[in-house]
Amino acid sequence: MTVGKFIGMVLLAIGVGAAGYFLWQRYFVEQTPALLTAKVVRGDVEETVLATGTLKPVGLVAVGAQASGRITAVKVKLGQAVKAGDLIAEIDSVTQQNNLRTADAELANVKAQLAEKQATLVLNRQNLARQKEMVANHAVSQADYDSAQADFDVTRAQIAALEAQIRQAEVAVETANVDLGYTKITAPSDGTVLSIVSQEGQTVNATQSAPTIVILGQLDIMTVRTEISEADITNVKPGLPVYFTILGDTDHRYDATLESIEPAPESVKTDSSFSSSSSSSSSSSSSSSSSSSDAIYYNGIFNVPNRDGRLRTYMTAQVHIVLGEAKNVLTIPASALGAKGSDGLYAVRIVGPDGKVSERKFAIGLNDKVTVEVRNGLSEGEIVVTGEATTQASSSNSGGPGGPPMGF
Repeated sequence: MTVGKFIGMVLLAIGVGAAGYFLWQRYFVEQTPALLTAKVVRGDVEETVLATGTLKPVGLVAVGAQASGRITAVKVKLGQAVKAGDLIAEIDSVTQQNNLRTADAELANVKAQLAEKQATLVLNRQNLARQKEMVANHAVSQADYDSAQADFDVTRAQIAALEAQIRQAEVAVETANVDLGYTKITAPSDGTVLSIVSQEGQTVNATQSAPTIVILGQLDIMTVRTEISEADITNVKPGLPVYFTILGDTDHRYDATLESIEPAPESVKTDSSFSSSSSSSSSSSSSSSSSSSDAIYYNGIFNVPNRDGRLRTYMTAQVHIVLGEAKNVLTIPASALGAKGSDGLYAVRIVGPDGKVSERKFAIGLNDKVTVEVRNGLSEGEIVVTGEATTQASSSNSGGPGGPPMGF
């Protein structure tokens, strides 16, 4: 036999043996559980409620126009920082100026009439005094005196009416001045121009509603409106610490304190109870059933400084509301927890030094669904069972053809 044939026969025998071993493992060995374990170690546990929030400027203002007309100038640019009182835009003021001139003229006219009546009153007062003296001396009749008294009283009443008209005309002048001021739109507060809604040359009509010219926001402080699920809302209260990250920078953590929780979800604004009585009962029923099937979220509110301007309007925040935290405590994986007993203790399987598995009850603290705080019942370094893995072990009860494979 040549060397080449001998080597070939050896390789063939090895291949047949390997195939036989594989078939034996596949068909004649049953699966038995192997335990996955973990040690009781010291660590930190933080129990939080995870929610999604939206960032908005602490002061978000839609600056509108109270005067109708064509926008003749927009004095700001997108992203520009403005101070309270800074000029934002101007509206064509010809109509308002004419109204003011008309009001001024009406006021001057009434004042002139008042001056005329005051002169007439002086004359009437003098005439009345003469008539009073003459009637006492029986130089004129009582009727002449009564006529002079009437003229005096009428003129005085006319003066009172003109004084009232003057006050009315002064109000008209003030209103016209205010209307003229509305043609110069100024910033109501400090902020940054987030959007320019109306452009130069555009005509706005403020008769029915105030059209928005620009939107201002105070970006030095951002408000986070966090949607808290109804399943978690009972565990959350104002004053709890919170932290969040943004999608563009998940490594940077922003810390704050939950300031308030709105008493009702946003869906209260569209509650079918507020619909008009003319709506059909079927549509109300449909609306109610639709609302009940939607998830319910309550808005938690808190503010965070934004001195570096990294936080932008309407960014999404991944918010963690901290319900509790424990540092340097005994911990085990949450997968090691067994059933909770009526006494409030949890069962856990322990692997002893001899390799035998026993069950023990213990008290837990915080549980973040990944790591569990051990209050008592376990010691550091003990080994707990976290699960089972499937391995191979020989058995004669497995299904398949009897006996080992050929070659063994």
